[in-house]
Formats: sequence, structure tokens, C-alpha cells
Amino acid sequence: MTLSWMAWTWPTAIFFAVIFAMLVGMGVWEYVSPGGNPRVGILRFETTRGDRLFVSLLGAAFIHLAWLGLVGPDLWWALALSVVYAVGVFRTV
Repeated sequence: MTLSWMAWTWPTAIFFAVIFAMLVGMGVWEYVSPGGNPRVGILRFETTRGDRLFVSLLGAAFIHLAWLGLVGPDLWWALALSVVYAVGVFRTV
């Protein structure tokens, strides 16, 4: 039985490489600075690095879903917009 539906294309390999790099980076960051120094941002309650990561990932999911519904399957601009959103979340929230 072959798994022809699971084709490892270059975009798929790049996706998993980026995910792996993010996990390693966040692991090193957590090892060097545990907890992430909770702070109060524009939401007016204390957030940690993990909270800000969760908010940015949730926002990126909504950005991509809205992009798919409004524009179409070309998601490169949605990715760029999500990165800008995540940087904004980590700076201000």
C-alpha cells in the first residue's frame, strides 16, 4: 500500500523545517530566560511569552482563514501579514 496522498513537496518540507526551527528557538529562549518576564501591555492584564505566542498563532489562523475566504488560495501575503501581526503582538501585548 502506497501513500500517494502524502507528497513531500518543497513547500511542505519548508513548512516543517520552519516549525522545527521555531520549536528549537523557543526552547533555547525558554532555557536562557525562563518564564518570559510577565508584563502588562495594551490589553491591561499580565501576559507571558506563551500567552503572546498563543494570541499570535490564533490571530494568524484567523488571518489565513479570512484570506482564503476573501482572496483565494495564494497564502504568501497572508503569511507576511501574520508575521507582521505576530511581531506587533509580541511588542505591544
